[in-house]
Amino acid sequence: MNISAAQVKELREKTGAPMMDCKQALTESKGDIEAAIVHLRKKGIATAAKKASRVTSEGSVASYIHAGGKIGVLLEVNCESDFVARTEDFQSLVHDIAMHIAASDPKFIRKEDVTPEAYEREKEIYRAQAAASGKPANVVEKIVEGKMSKFYEEVCLLDQPFIKEQTISVGQLIASRIGKLGENISVRRFARFKVGDVGETIATPKLAAEDKQ
Repeated sequence: MNISAAQVKELREKTGAPMMDCKQALTESKGDIEAAIVHLRKKGIATAAKKASRVTSEGSVASYIHAGGKIGVLLEVNCESDFVARTEDFQSLVHDIAMHIAASDPKFIRKEDVTPEAYEREKEIYRAQAAASGKPANVVEKIVEGKMSKFYEEVCLLDQPFIKEQTISVGQLIASRIGKLGENISVRRFARFKVGDVGETIATPKLAAEDKQ
């Protein structure tokens, strides 16, 4: 079918994807804008998977202050080149992630970063809650399993629904930007401070922590 320039323009404005990618997505989705958006997101995730092993030694450190100076975030996001690090798309991504951290208070970056102690502590709490309801042991374990899947969405940055668009996760947001910019992008570390809280959240990937030792 014929795809109009107006359709390509609309999809590009909504996704930020290159023009030829927008045209191809619209062609494959038979002109359906929403289906084309899904197609581009899937493509971005596939591209991200291919680039995941590439070294990210450039990037940007950003700060975000929220709620009248009551919450502050310091964040490092890495990419492969200084050229991409200076682009508006990359800087916008870093800002959005910092804002998300301020609002959603993740404790870890990825599922793999959750400590065994934190995992087991949460699991025991859920198990005790389910057991208190008087349900059989096999049902209790199924309940715990379901709650632990939800636990990752609550505490892991990349698994949390993105604060500005709840239909995608922060990880999917990053994947879509990888697809657009053509470089691997990774969250290196972040710290979140809130006035009045005892302690602060400081998150780094396990590998990064091990590299320092």
